[in-house]
Amino acid sequence: MHRNMEMSDGIVSDGIAEDKIEQSQEEEVSHQQLKAKKLSCHKLRRHDSLDIESNSVRGFHGHDSKTMAWKVILHLAFQSIGIVYGDIGTSPLYVFDSTFTKGINHNDDILGVLSMIFYTLTLIPLVKYVFVVLRANDNGDGGTFALYSLICRFAKVGLIPSQQAEDQEVSNFKLELPNNSLKRASWLKSKLENSQFAKFFLLFATMLGTSMVIGDGVLTPCISVLSAVGGIKKATSAVSDDIIVWISVAILICLFLIQRFGTDKVGYTFAPIICIWFAFIGGIGIFNFIKFDPTVVKALNPEYIIEYFQRNKKEAWVSLGGIVLAITGTEALFADVGHFTVRSIQISMCSVTYPTLVFAYTGQAAFLRKHNNLVGDTFFKSIPGIAVVFVMTLTSSFLVLIMIMIWKTHILLIISYVLVIGTVELVYLSSVLYKFDQGGYLPLAFAAVLMTIMFVWNDVYRRKYYYELDHKIPPDKLKEVVTGTNINQMPGLAIFYSELVQGIPPIFKHYVENVPALHSVLVFVSIKSLPISKVPAEERFLFRRVETKEHNVFRCVVRYGYSDVRNEHEPFEKMLIGMLKDFIANDVFWLSQNVLNNDENGGELDDGVIDGENENKDVKQVDEEKQREAIEKEIEAVDKACCAGVVHLFGENEVIARKGAGIGRRIIIDYAYNFLKRNLRQSDKVFNIPHKRMLKVGMTYEL
Repeated sequence: MHRNMEMSDGIVSDGIAEDKIEQSQEEEVSHQQLKAKKLSCHKLRRHDSLDIESNSVRGFHGHDSKTMAWKVILHLAFQSIGIVYGDIGTSPLYVFDSTFTKGINHNDDILGVLSMIFYTLTLIPLVKYVFVVLRANDNGDGGTFALYSLICRFAKVGLIPSQQAEDQEVSNFKLELPNNSLKRASWLKSKLENSQFAKFFLLFATMLGTSMVIGDGVLTPCISVLSAVGGIKKATSAVSDDIIVWISVAILICLFLIQRFGTDKVGYTFAPIICIWFAFIGGIGIFNFIKFDPTVVKALNPEYIIEYFQRNKKEAWVSLGGIVLAITGTEALFADVGHFTVRSIQISMCSVTYPTLVFAYTGQAAFLRKHNNLVGDTFFKSIPGIAVVFVMTLTSSFLVLIMIMIWKTHILLIISYVLVIGTVELVYLSSVLYKFDQGGYLPLAFAAVLMTIMFVWNDVYRRKYYYELDHKIPPDKLKEVVTGTNINQMPGLAIFYSELVQGIPPIFKHYVENVPALHSVLVFVSIKSLPISKVPAEERFLFRRVETKEHNVFRCVVRYGYSDVRNEHEPFEKMLIGMLKDFIANDVFWLSQNVLNNDENGGELDDGVIDGENENKDVKQVDEEKQREAIEKEIEAVDKACCAGVVHLFGENEVIARKGAGIGRRIIIDYAYNFLKRNLRQSDKVFNIPHKRMLKVGMTYEL
């Protein structure tokens, strides 16, 4: 299977090398024609229309591409307070309780813990995420997938061979390449691309990190709400633990129900509430600091951390599992940046969240210095935030790769980052793993379930893609099928859907063998996912003609980013047909190909094209009337086909394990994958295709 992938990549690479040579020749001859037609943005290539598609996307559509007014940035910063900081903002409810689980043994232990909280808040959320990690956003989107997509765009570490050289021409796709003097980046890139283990490991780490975030999203709201509602017990003893639990359940249900209204409305609703919360905990912190013990500012001296570990030894290390709760929700700063902007997150964190939390923890420490016995108790103080720390560590690992390969950061800065940030996170991770049997297994259990689902789907999908790649219809065979004498032509437009990017899927041959009739216009649509967040709708459809030219057969690659919502703007069919007509009207490739062919035949060129001796002079006007007639005729053929009826053909592939496969593969393919597929939303529903004009073609793949 991997050998086939390498052979396929080699064939494509060789074709690209030849195309680059031909491209330079074509551009020199046809530059003036393109300029005269005001289409100089298109590059002329002789790519195989079955195997390679153009990926030229104009313009950059990330959040940083537009100069946003400060009013808008401040507006987003305010909204982000209601979305991003609900988790980290409620951490003061349980951090000290969870740290001193056996009480306070020495008064200076409070200073040691406060010092660790302060420097942890400063190093992880502020320095690492706000000033470093947010720079690694993927055109405005963040999270584990954003980091993985950046790495995939720079190095060929994807397991599905759909990446093309033209992908790098997409403006959202482009990354700054390393200088020749910095061989470290090239060396690391080569190692990743040539190691199958590294490719699987990066994918595995991405899946695990994503699963951990989801698992944390299940548990952390419960802990935060329970801790907040638990304060009712302090006011009245009539409230039992059961009542607290049921009140918390009701609040959680309401919170999750309102998520459907979207980030904008939720942000507007909760931003004032969280702001009031921050004002209260910050104000109370300042009050406690002034009233009880202003000398807690001594905690700025990290020497108290050393003394804390000297006094408590192993218990100090175990208590890190409570201190790390001070930074729960930090990953949301990066994961939720796609809803806002980098600058708005930086403003809200630096001006509101960070100083407020410092005041809150300082005030609590000042209070505890005078009231050691009131450290309190909480319901779930023994549950560590394992998922949170693991995702932070994983983010740091990916960030180091990005620093080396993409940012080309100085090696001393990379080493400093690893020694400072990496060491702190690994120490915290070791502490929370110590409490694995005390509740730490819960997020890992959630992650294991999600990881299993992701692995099964990815593994079988990859095998199915390789099967189609190995059995795709070659160009000469397709020409034979389309022009066959036994094939009946009927009016109409047929759209064949496939996820195979390089060529025509085998199910088309299966269809023709059973139904020997083809429509007057054929469009083979390939759905492709690019490792970028969004692809603009107006630049999503990429067309190529399919041999032979006298038949109306086209290839269309429809590209989506991982954050794109399909069928969001207008019906898919309407957009596809409209873009097809635009392609026909602006088919510069077809025109230039005829021009070059005439040039190769020598002599005077038809259609007003200058000869080789005068190639540096102004281009003569092409016979626009004939060209217009040809275009109108072809567009008319498309219109007639649409009027006759549009049919959507989907491959209903049944995937089974091949004979002789092991029991593990049979379980994964025959049961697990097919179960997931039955519960997956079908493509016809995604693209909103009417059932009356849809035809599903069945075929069995033995993997």
